[in-house]
Parts: sequence; C-alpha cells; structure tokens
Amino acid sequence: MAHRRDRTEPTCAVVELRLHVQPGAKRTGFAGRHGDALKFRLAAPPVDGRANEALLAFLAEAFGVPRRQVTLLRGEKSRDKVVRIDAPAARPDLAWTGPAPDPAGVRDPGVSSGG
Repeated sequence: MAHRRDRTEPTCAVVELRLHVQPGAKRTGFAGRHGDALKFRLAAPPVDGRANEALLAFLAEAFGVPRRQVTLLRGEKSRDKVVRIDAPAARPDLAWTGPAPDPAGVRDPGVSSGG
C-alpha cells in the first residue's frame, strides 16, 4: 500500500526569520524588506513587551500555528529580531521575501533606453 502524505503535515519542520520591526504604527502587517530582514509594522507600542507579543501573535496567525509554536529567539528589546516558527502550516514568508531588488539598479535587458 502506497504511503499518502497527510495534507495537514507541514512542509518543513522549522522556519527562522530575521525581522526588523517598527512598533507604534497605525496597523500591524508586513511592510517590505529592510536589508536582509523582513520589515513589519506593529500597532502595539513598545511597552511591557506588547509589541513583541503582537508580532508573535501576528506571525502565528499568518503561519497557521498556535502562538506557542512561535518563539522570539533574539531581540527582545531591539527592533532587529530573530523568530522561530515550529511546524508551520502555511509559508507566507516565501511571498514576503520574493526576489531582492537589484542594488546596482540594473535595468531589464529587454528595455531600451532610447536613442
């Protein structure tokens, strides 16, 4: 009998993300890239760990896991953080990272510069 993969089985065991956060924003969400980190704006203020908790809750919902599966590894009191997500059910980070912008500003070779 062939082994069938359960659809609820995660595609990877652990995801670690490097993040740059901006607490005290109007709303919580992904805001692009900040160097090699993902940037998030957080509506929660950076007081008594509220911004960290809001970030971890947001990531738990986005990755389809219970909050207990999202851990802040580094950056408790910093804007730069490393977060671990155990057994994610979804991988929104793959859409968030996308291709990096070309730092040299090289144009698409198919585009003519005129002349």
